[in-house]
This record gives sequence, C-alpha cells and structure tokens, in this order.
Amino acid sequence: MVILLTGAGGFIGRRLVVALRAAGHIVIDGRRNPPEGSRAVAVDFTRDVDANVWMPRLAGVDTVINAVGILREHGGQTFARIHTRAPQALFAACAAAGVGRVVQISALGADHGTTGYFASKRAADEFLASLPLEWTIVQPSIVYGAGGTSARLFTLLASLPVIPLPGRGDQRVQPIYLDDLTEAIVNLIGRGEAARQRVALVGPQALELREFLRRLRTAMGLAPAWFLPVPLWVMELGARIAELSPRSLLDRETLAMLHAGVAADPAATHRLLRRPPRDVAEFVPHEWRAAISAQARLGWLSPILRFAVAIVWIWTGVVSLGLYPRELSYDLLARVGAPPALAPIFLYGATALDFIFGAATLLLRRRRALWLAQIALIVLYTLIVTFALPEFWLHPFGPILKNLPMLAAIGLLYVLEPTDDAMRRPR
Repeated sequence: MVILLTGAGGFIGRRLVVALRAAGHIVIDGRRNPPEGSRAVAVDFTRDVDANVWMPRLAGVDTVINAVGILREHGGQTFARIHTRAPQALFAACAAAGVGRVVQISALGADHGTTGYFASKRAADEFLASLPLEWTIVQPSIVYGAGGTSARLFTLLASLPVIPLPGRGDQRVQPIYLDDLTEAIVNLIGRGEAARQRVALVGPQALELREFLRRLRTAMGLAPAWFLPVPLWVMELGARIAELSPRSLLDRETLAMLHAGVAADPAATHRLLRRPPRDVAEFVPHEWRAAISAQARLGWLSPILRFAVAIVWIWTGVVSLGLYPRELSYDLLARVGAPPALAPIFLYGATALDFIFGAATLLLRRRRALWLAQIALIVLYTLIVTFALPEFWLHPFGPILKNLPMLAAIGLLYVLEPTDDAMRRPR
C-alpha cells in the first residue's frame, strides 16, 4: 500500500514511518524540509491551504495519514492553519482524487474541548467526517515516548523532589505509549478496520494526575517525593509567565487541557493491539532509567544554575555601580595599571558588561556564544589579578578562587546548551 504521511518528521510521524515500512507499506514522507534523495514531498501546513496544491501529491496514493500537529502557536504556525485549514484542503483533495482512505490523528477530548487546540482539531475532524470517502479519526490521549513534549514535561515533573500539582492533582489522564499508538495505527490500516469511525487510543486505565506522576517516578527508579497542591489561579499565573519563553513546556492552553482531563474505554486499543496497552510502569525501560532520570533532572537543574549565574553577574554590577566605594574601585584599577583618566570608563564599562551578561543569561534563547564570552572574561580577570594583585589568591574569602566553580558552572551550561542543529525540529 502506498501511504502519504504528513508530519513524517514530527514526534509521532518519525516512529510511524518506521513502523509502516516495517509492515511492508510504501511510505511517502510529507514534511517541511525533506532530505535530498529520499522518497518524500515538501509540504508546509502554514501555506498549503488550497486543495489544488495537494492534488499532484496524491497521484498513486492509496492512503493518507495526517500526523501534523502543534501544541503551541508560534508566528505563522497557528492552530487555524496547522490543524484546520491545511488538513481540510488535504482532505478535500483526497476526496477529489479518489484516495482510498484517510486517517486523521486528532486528539482525545477534541469532540467537546473548548481550548483553541481542541476546537481547531474538531473543525478538521468534522470536515473529514462529512466527505464521501473512507476515513478514520484516531483520537490518542497523552502520548508518552522519547522526544515527545508530553514525555519531557511529565518526566521533569516526576523528577522534582517536591512535585507541584494543579489543585488537588485529581485530573484524569490515560497516557498511551508511543510504540503502542503507532502499532495500533499500522494494524488499523493493515486490517482495514474502523472505517468511518472515531477511535480512542488510550492507556489501560484512567489515572489521577497525582497517581500517574507517582507511578512514572517509580518507573524512573527515583525515591518517593512530596506532592504540593497549588491553587489553580497560581498555576495559571505561572503558565502565563512560562509561555513568554518559546521553549517552555507549559502554557495556559496546555494547563487548561490538563485540567479538563480526558479518558476513554481502552477496548478499541486492546482490540487493535490484540493485547493490553502498556502500563505506566513499562514506560521507562529498565536499561534507560538512569539516563532518563538524569535528563529529567537536568531539565530543572539547568535553569536554576542559569538563574544563579545571572544573579552573580547582575549583583556584581549593582555592587560596582555604587555599593562598593568608588575610590576603592579606582585604587584597584590603578594597581592593575589603568590610567587614572580612564578609570571611570573602565569601572562603568565593566559594570555595564556585568549587567549585559546577567540580562542575556536570562533572556537569550541561544547562549553558546554568551557562555564562551563569559568564560573568556572571567579568565581575563583572573589572569590580570593573578599578576597585578597576587595577594587576592591568599584572601580568606577566596575572591579569585571562587572563579573556579563559576567557570565550572558556565562550562557545564555551555556543554548542555543545544546546538543550532539540535534546535531545528524536523517536520
């Protein structure tokens, strides 16, 4: 069977390509930036909102699977375009081209959800269901798997020594493991099941959020943690602040969907898999426990370390600006060879640089060059003081010796900083 899979470079799509090809299907990858030499077509859901654009891509295609989705809007990537207009254009083209079947990967809760995410998914689902072709609308719950946004969010939460919960943490979740989801979709297509139906793909049982995080933490090999109920208004305020960062795992939309809670009968999933879907206890393979736990803890330890480094730079600037006697600062500059006439320029220039480094540490999205600049400046300061003011190495408060842990902290942040290639998501 020839299958066009849109979103082939995404979280679900990447795994689905492998599973479909392993089952003997010919898969045409639909993604924004297909690699050269591959059997792929370039698709862009921010622009491909006309059915005529899709028609040439459907020649010889038996089945179309739409796995494109976003959790947050950004620039031209809006829910209206990505979840509604482009899929509707694709589905209309499928009907006109005589494509045998369309599988739409929607979301559990889209039928009645009130968020922008759910509403945009529902609009595409209803449009597809109105067309004269064979369709299946797959509605997965939270999908847990390596590389997924949900997995990163929940493993980070589960790894915290004190786990904050929205309200009482009684929201219902029923996560499904990524490999179970892709296996169910492959079996659905291969057996020709569930035509003109909505199919909920979920885990074996609905759990309260508190219990899900407890089980996930156990699966990660971590000791029990404290749970901290947080009033919903506080969580909403935190989500509002967090969404200012494009790399944040939490925003108001995500919080609202989590708070709504969704669950479904796992019978359809069981039938397609011909076995029960995996329990949360099986989400983290034993051999990966240490790596996944370490990565999850770095997810919250790194921002704490970055904040601490920023405070050091900013507080140093505050002290240099006026808290430390200016005459003593000028005296130190004179001892390292700065001309008296240029002392104010050196003092306030260094102060400005401290503030710039502190603000950039907090605000910049890409910081690899920043970490290198900070390391270079600290090394320069250390060398100057070593030769001009060597007695500071013998100071009981260790003002120069403390540069070593500062360098180690910044060096660690540099190593952990994702490269530009790693930040470019395949689509």
